[in-house]
Amino acid sequence: MRADCANCFGLCCVALAFSASAGFPADKDAGEPCRELRTDFRCGIHQRLRERGYRGCTVYDCFGAGQKVSRVTFGGQDWRRAPDTARRMFAVLPVMRQLHELLRYLREALTLEPARPLHTGIRAALDTTEHLTRADAGTLLALDMTARREAVNPLLLRTSELVRAQVPGKKKNRRGADLSGARLKGADLRGADLRGAYLIAADLRGADLRLADLIGADLRDTDLRGADLTGSLFLVQTQVNAAKGDAATRLPPGLDRPAHW
Repeated sequence: MRADCANCFGLCCVALAFSASAGFPADKDAGEPCRELRTDFRCGIHQRLRERGYRGCTVYDCFGAGQKVSRVTFGGQDWRRAPDTARRMFAVLPVMRQLHELLRYLREALTLEPARPLHTGIRAALDTTEHLTRADAGTLLALDMTARREAVNPLLLRTSELVRAQVPGKKKNRRGADLSGARLKGADLRGADLRGAYLIAADLRGADLRLADLIGADLRDTDLRGADLTGSLFLVQTQVNAAKGDAATRLPPGLDRPAHW
């Protein structure tokens, strides 16, 4: 579920569009190679992305979809040597990324003991999703991802409820709430439902986010210095990379402390 750029044909550097903004220094159309992409499909400024204005790249993660499309869907045939594959390869990437994101959540759900009653259903959903990631390009492009997410989401919701029930007392429900810029320093958010919440530039210094559900929460510039995210649910590396933290920020196992912290 982690990007392996050595086995990818720089797909995110070509397939995705971006506009001149705080995250990127210039405009780029979808299907146009980034000007920093080298002939070996590596980034020429990977260690200096933030200082060169490519902050957006540092908070993107394909969840391993890039190498799956490159090596499995297209069998190692790259878009430079086989330009007739380019358009379909680039179109498949976002579909594969969504499937791999679902795999990431489902695999986490299987590790959560309180959700054991759901494990049979979770495992079945995982197997189905994994099977889809090995389909051909035509099948992937025809896939109804909305339906796939709707099939998986109830399992993830119920998993969240069972895990968060381990926290005593009434839990805060901030699902989908706009908490941009909110002053939540030191807040007790144990077991809170923060699914899809907008926490852009919120002050969560020293907040207790243990066992909080953070799936889809927007953590851009969220101040997590000293916050405790131990056991938080469905938190992914892209969210961590987008936030601000420090050596005192406690992260769940499997997530890396960003270098810019």
